[in-house]
Amino acid sequence: QVQLVESGGGLVQPGGSLRLSCAVSGIIFRIASMGWYRQAPGMQRELVATISTGGSTNYADSVKGRFTISRDNAKSTAYLQMNSLNVEDTAVYYCNLGVGGMVNWGTGTLVTVSS
Repeated sequence: QVQLVESGGGLVQPGGSLRLSCAVSGIIFRIASMGWYRQAPGMQRELVATISTGGSTNYADSVKGRFTISRDNAKSTAYLQMNSLNVEDTAVYYCNLGVGGMVNWGTGTLVTVSS
């Protein structure tokens, strides 16, 4: 059974940084593409960033230059480094895994940016 467990969320002041982690089990991690999505209150879930099995990355325009997605295949973990956070980044952040047409989601971690 594939499991994704996010961690690293919390309360941070505007301009601050956080690093989210997504630990994956139940699948050969290196064959899966990974992504981070977020959902703000009252809004639809939106793509934040993705990383392919080969390490190619893609970012939403709103986070380009501030967020960095990465993966450590040896640890079966994906990361999202978030810098220069602003209040508009407040949301529940979800980890996403895709392989062979199968998609799995984590349960999310809350990021709150507030002074």
